[in-house]
Amino acid sequence: MSTEKHNITLYCEGTPNPLKISIALEELGLKYNVRPIKLFAHEQKEQWYLDINPNGRIPAIVDTDENGQQLKIWESGAILQYLVDRYDGDHKISYPRGTKEYWEMTNWLFWQVSGLGPMQGQANHFEMSALGDHPYALKRYVNETRRLYRTMDKALAKNPSGYLVGDHLTIADIAIWPWTIAYKYSGLSQIDEFPRVKEWMYRLLARPGFEKGHNVPNPHIYLQLNDLPDEELKKIGRERSGWVQVAMKRDAE
Repeated sequence: MSTEKHNITLYCEGTPNPLKISIALEELGLKYNVRPIKLFAHEQKEQWYLDINPNGRIPAIVDTDENGQQLKIWESGAILQYLVDRYDGDHKISYPRGTKEYWEMTNWLFWQVSGLGPMQGQANHFEMSALGDHPYALKRYVNETRRLYRTMDKALAKNPSGYLVGDHLTIADIAIWPWTIAYKYSGLSQIDEFPRVKEWMYRLLARPGFEKGHNVPNPHIYLQLNDLPDEELKKIGRERSGWVQVAMKRDAE
């Protein structure tokens, strides 16, 4: 992460969706500024941030166009598409628009934002933070997450490059990776069930862009959480349940 001033400011915390953007920025070699958001203080609901992202979620970026106009872009998938459209002319993490690989990349990007992210997010909520016991919800969301991992594992097995699409890294890989490294927090006890996903996950981690990007704005914790005993992991989740309840009450109002 560069400390040099640049037009791009990333509003984030070290959760899966913001990590997509910091990794993409690093892979593209772009200079950017970071504004950490205090999630547990509900800073993302303050008016100054809602003026950037009216949905009150992270991540968001602010950039400046060629005419000096400020651009506010939110939703992680939209931000990834913006970054490659504007800054990836050499297709370091994308493919030319209209090609077969471009549309395959887009398939997987939307698979993540509409499938894996929502399903795994609900799985980790009911596995770690929800009050009480919810066997039906756990069965629904953890099993669907497992199915999605299996879908990805089969796709990786068919591509000798080791990437999801074509012969190099794309925003499809970048979008999915921050969720897969949090597998145990979502109730999947073993990543070994998905050997190609595991191999892909650690191969990407060895890339400098991933190593830098996944530690923005703070050192990343989810890989270490995978090594914790179940009870210790659930203790961390339960400690967050109070914050979740406050957020739910505020959103309901």
